[in-house]
Amino acid sequence: MTFEDQLRRYFGTAEIASVSPDVLEAGTERMRVDLGLERDPGRRFALWALLYMLGSAPDLDVALPNAAEREAARDFMDLADRAKAD
Repeated sequence: MTFEDQLRRYFGTAEIASVSPDVLEAGTERMRVDLGLERDPGRRFALWALLYMLGSAPDLDVALPNAAEREAARDFMDLADRAKAD
């Protein structure tokens, strides 16, 4: 699943800037539910990463049960935060 696929699935468009606040809230809630149900580590990480970029990610200990996944998420957070600063 690509980034654009995720945006289309949860928000109905690949253009996140065009999404209304109500659609953003509803899509984010669906993503959090799917994150809780997802068992595939890669898909779970992708959902968590998009939620992080949207400012709605749950705590790592809750979302990612594996220590290696949590470390990868911390690396992602550092990279994303540095990109925001630039």
